[in-house]
Amino acid sequence: MPSPLPKGRVYSLPLLKGGLGWVQKDNMTKHYNKKELKDRRRQLRKNMTFCEKLLWSYLRKRQMKVRFLRQYSVDNYVIDFYCPRLKLAVEIDGDIHDLPEQKEYDIERQKYLEGFGIKFIRIKNEELFDNPNKAFEKIENEIKKTLMIS
Repeated sequence: MPSPLPKGRVYSLPLLKGGLGWVQKDNMTKHYNKKELKDRRRQLRKNMTFCEKLLWSYLRKRQMKVRFLRQYSVDNYVIDFYCPRLKLAVEIDGDIHDLPEQKEYDIERQKYLEGFGIKFIRIKNEELFDNPNKAFEKIENEIKKTLMIS
C-alpha cells in the first residue's frame, strides 16, 4: 500500500494521542530540553541543593505514580522538577527568591511557562525543612487533582 504522505518531507508522529493529523517536523520549533542548555541542566543536576535532593528522593522512580524529571528546560528556562504527563512543575524557592528583583523575574518566568499549559507548585526551603511531609502532601494533592481532571 503506498504511503498517503507526500514524498520529500520529514514527518513525525502526531503530538497528541489519538492523532489529529500529521505535523511537518522541519517547521517545528523545539521548546523542550534544547541541546544548547544540556550542559547547564547537567551542571544543575550535579550541584543540587539539600532541599532539591530531599524532594528528588521523594519524586524519583515514579513513587508518585507519575514520572518526574529534574532540571527540565522549556525554551531558556530550567524547571527544578517537571512531570510531562501532567504538565506540572515543582519549583524550590530558597532565600534568593525573596528579593524584589528575583520575585519579579519569577513571576514573568512563571507566566511565560504557564503559556505552555504548565501548572506550578512553589515550595519554599523553609517548608521542606520545617515539615517535609506537608510539602510532599501539597504535591500529592495537586497530582491527584490533575489526574481526576484528565
